[in-house]
Amino acid sequence: MPDNFKGKTAEEKVEPEEESVKSSKNSKGRGCLFFLFLVLVLFFWGRRFLKGLPQIREDNGRVNLVLLGISGDGQKPADLTDTIIFSSFNKSNGRTLFLSLPRDIWSDSLKSKINTAYHYGGFSLARQSLEEVIGQPVHYLFVLDFEGFKKVVDFLGGIDIYIERTFTDFKYPVPGKEDDLCDGDKELKCRYEELHFEKGWEKMDGERALKFVRSRNAEGEEGTDFARNQRQQKFLLALKDKALQPKNIFRLKKAIKLLPSLIKTDLKQEEYPNFGLIFLKFQSDKIKTEQLKTEGEEALLFHPLRHSSGQWVLLPKDGNG
Repeated sequence: MPDNFKGKTAEEKVEPEEESVKSSKNSKGRGCLFFLFLVLVLFFWGRRFLKGLPQIREDNGRVNLVLLGISGDGQKPADLTDTIIFSSFNKSNGRTLFLSLPRDIWSDSLKSKINTAYHYGGFSLARQSLEEVIGQPVHYLFVLDFEGFKKVVDFLGGIDIYIERTFTDFKYPVPGKEDDLCDGDKELKCRYEELHFEKGWEKMDGERALKFVRSRNAEGEEGTDFARNQRQQKFLLALKDKALQPKNIFRLKKAIKLLPSLIKTDLKQEEYPNFGLIFLKFQSDKIKTEQLKTEGEEALLFHPLRHSSGQWVLLPKDGNG
């Protein structure tokens, strides 16, 4: 008989399994208390630490960001910003706006479309041109190319996206085939692959997610720029949800080291901690997504016209220029 049972009455004796459960509960309780203590220490120490760091740029309590998507894969030119998403975060209440800007908006100062600004003048000209269009300051710019896009998604272990409508794109461009003559095929079919997405949830790796946000030649509604912008915004929300999962938050240090090799930005390294706190405050129920519609009765700001330069562009309607 075990020593700890000797001299005990039946009422005093405790079954080994029950004793193990109690020990486990006590251990868990101590673990929870220790974790709570650690969180409190980090919170109060972190606040003091962050006060000594450079504060991020803002105006009237809002931080405005722009994400520019480029191909960067050898296409000519590889740094046209075919994806432009403006985001404005309210620091006091956490409300966030995502606004997709059409790449074909004409800029008088550029004498070209706004998607050429980064190509011609980097961050400085891109900021200037975007501020002219949206009438708001742009505090930070982020530039992401296709390879960086895929690596970010794969680093997080893929993302889950809900596909609103089933669609097929028969002309998704194959990288590196842009100038292929396809052995004389007049339809140049070798330059494209067929994509298909079914309505419902899908877990996507980086390659699949890139195709989801880039597709522009589907039949019907999903073939419009409006639908493409919606998919890009949906992707950003899914990416945010995945990045804020506990298992990925604990990989934050590794992510920060990886970030400069994937994303070009004018956010300074010493601003990362304070900027990270803002990112952690993003809440899906406080995010509003909008687009500048360019077709139909709802196209209030811009309309498509052939410019004197010969290009099809979007020009401000009367009173919006």
